Amino acid sequence: MSSAEPTEQTGPTLRPHADRDRVPAPAPMPGLAECARLLADSTTTSIALVADALARIEAAQPTLNAFRHLRAEAALAEAGEADRRLAAGERLPLLGVPVAVKDDTDVAGLPTHFGCDGERPPAAADSEAVRRLRAAGAVIVGKTNSCELGQWPFTEGPAFGATRNPWNTAHTPGGSSGGSAAAVAAGLVPAALGSDGAGSVRIPAAWTHLVGIKPQRGRVSVHPHHDAFQGLTVNGPLARTVADAALLLDAAAGAHPGDFHRPPAVRASDAARRDPGRLRIALAWRPPLTLTGAGPDPEVRRAVAALAETLARLGHHVEEARPRYGLIGLAFVPRATAGIAEFAARHPEPALLDPRTRSALRTGTRFGGRVVRAARAREVRQHHRIGALFDGYDVLLTPTTAAPPPRIGTFDQLSAWRTDVTMAAACPYAWPWNVLGWPGVNVPAGFTRSGLPVGAQLLGPSRSEERLIALAAQLEDELRWYDHRPQA
Repeated sequence: MSSAEPTEQTGPTLRPHADRDRVPAPAPMPGLAECARLLADSTTTSIALVADALARIEAAQPTLNAFRHLRAEAALAEAGEADRRLAAGERLPLLGVPVAVKDDTDVAGLPTHFGCDGERPPAAADSEAVRRLRAAGAVIVGKTNSCELGQWPFTEGPAFGATRNPWNTAHTPGGSSGGSAAAVAAGLVPAALGSDGAGSVRIPAAWTHLVGIKPQRGRVSVHPHHDAFQGLTVNGPLARTVADAALLLDAAAGAHPGDFHRPPAVRASDAARRDPGRLRIALAWRPPLTLTGAGPDPEVRRAVAALAETLARLGHHVEEARPRYGLIGLAFVPRATAGIAEFAARHPEPALLDPRTRSALRTGTRFGGRVVRAARAREVRQHHRIGALFDGYDVLLTPTTAAPPPRIGTFDQLSAWRTDVTMAAACPYAWPWNVLGWPGVNVPAGFTRSGLPVGAQLLGPSRSEERLIALAAQLEDELRWYDHRPQA
């Protein structure tokens, strides 16, 4: 594995290896909550857990290519300090537990490439989410791969190669939080932080058999960006269980003093232990208008229908319904492309950007200003129109994606337009909740006949994370999806 010269603080930049026949092998490490319990009980040490995670990452990198940067030396030093604090009787929710974060998130001493090629200076300070994870005691072992500026539901690019799905390495784990999803699904780390601007936590969670939470806008700070991608993007956890995802959400949640959005606190971990009660659940098969004619693949429909039957068997009232999405895409496109333009304009070498990114930059520049302001002004009306569904229902259930995970390379050489059309056909369900700023949770829905994971999303109105998490935990108790792991 080749690597960049590490500075005193940064550690190596990871590159994929040509030999993709190696297996990512060892059995997964314990989950997030279990790691915290083992440390608090003195059954293991932080140094042992962190060293194990680093070894797994290095072993899996030739096959999965999940990480862009490792903090090996710094993480082991922090683990040693965590062990000293644990031995002194200190207890914090994640003290000494290894976690990973996506490479759109600033970690002091490491560059934030956000899937881009070229050199970037090391970040001078942690992002607010990372600061909060550290305050909870977590040890950040590294930064995971993302597609360029988080635009696409695949994690591939000339800067780092292709990140691969541990369930079948010929397929993508999704994107843009594909590195985080691959790392957790393969058992390299117990949980990881991702970000979701159009489904970028929920889509890779669906395609790697994970729980992925897109929280309410502002629940987890995106500082140093106060309103990332014109309010579309939020940070959220990926984990193998609801309890682990909730624990990471609780640790990362909270606002920076400069944040625009500051919802009142929730107790996600408490919600994961709570009975959701009997809920009214709307099942929607029809996605918003994308002009692709997309509907769910038969195997996706079969899996989500089976999950709906499980919900009915658990005592919930489930019936088909049609949310009134309207022309919500007219609000999404200006905000998304303006957000890409804002990030792309900061790149020191624009010629290194993907041609599709440069196309989005041009579009976003045209859509900036008045068009974006008009798109954002529509949000209140969209809340009322789509939110009317929740006058009669508590939760909306949809497929997370219309298709199973595509093969690696599916989007290679496509124009910007063909990429957008292909992406919209595969993933038409997730992005409206980014426009609304409301929470959603991906839950594993099963597998295609060829063994590829697919997911379903539980969607709610404003600030409904606790209800969604409680319902996801009830489903998990029934379906025990965490028993299914990729073959080593």
